[in-house]
Amino acid sequence: MILADKIIRLRKKNGWSQEELADKMNVSRQAVSKWESAQTIPDIGKILQLGELFGVTTDYLLKDEIENEEFTNSDISSGVKRVTMAEANEYIEHRKKASIIIALGVFLCIISPCALIILSGATEYFNLNIGVAVTIGIVALLLLVAAAVGMFIYCSFKNAAFSYLDRDFETEYGVSGMVKEKDKLFTPFGVITNVIATCLCIISPTPILISAFLGNGFAVCVCVAVTLAIIGIAVMLYIIGTVRSRSMHRLLRDGEFSPEKINSRNKSISSIYWLGATAIYLAWSFATNNWDYTWILWPVAGVAYPIVYLVYQHISGKKEK
Repeated sequence: MILADKIIRLRKKNGWSQEELADKMNVSRQAVSKWESAQTIPDIGKILQLGELFGVTTDYLLKDEIENEEFTNSDISSGVKRVTMAEANEYIEHRKKASIIIALGVFLCIISPCALIILSGATEYFNLNIGVAVTIGIVALLLLVAAAVGMFIYCSFKNAAFSYLDRDFETEYGVSGMVKEKDKLFTPFGVITNVIATCLCIISPTPILISAFLGNGFAVCVCVAVTLAIIGIAVMLYIIGTVRSRSMHRLLRDGEFSPEKINSRNKSISSIYWLGATAIYLAWSFATNNWDYTWILWPVAGVAYPIVYLVYQHISGKKEK
């Protein structure tokens, strides 16, 4: 492989345009273009500068018979983990799949009371035994929460393979450019998911407002469940976008990235919130036996959840900084 091809390969691997490489080398874009088309050969000073910039040896640049990059990094003995291109891609792909699993788990936590709410409202209109209805609703709630917790544990187990990212690490040559390119391609999707999630949170109380005109207690309960489902979808979209984005920011180690321990707390806040709301609902309902009225807790909790979630993230981010 000749020098021209090696320059092209290294430039693209690092995610740079000809203009960007020219700026780093203090030459014109036309000079870089001529190097890459083999019209001219950079002088020895520029070759040394290219080697330093790309982190490769001058032997690799000058000897056509050397096909594979020879890196000049001398940090192998320092004990700092070097993340390879394959490891970075594997981590990003893992977090992409994990984002869906985590989001689904949170969604299950949010909608877990829906069966209990609907069955409680159905007792009056379909002659269901309230004890049986409540029992079925609680069992459904516990099953959904158990499934969600299982998903969180599974993701944590899979994430253990990348625990080295919790410590100091470096990335091999080309990894940063690859991650930046992936982050650039992902940004429009992340923006769209956040916009949709915000809009869904805003319109989530609409079913409850509509139910106020129906004058039907069962319809109100169904509308409360629909509101929770809308909020659940909104939070799902937000989590999918956030987890995927932070996986790339983690590898880039930029200023916008929050450490993994913050992410772990964010994953658990949903379960704690909705389990707490469920405990309050059951305690209130059993203490007063006013199942026809205690359902009001759920729309209030549903509307408040996005606010609590975002405030928690803001506070956690400040503490970390």
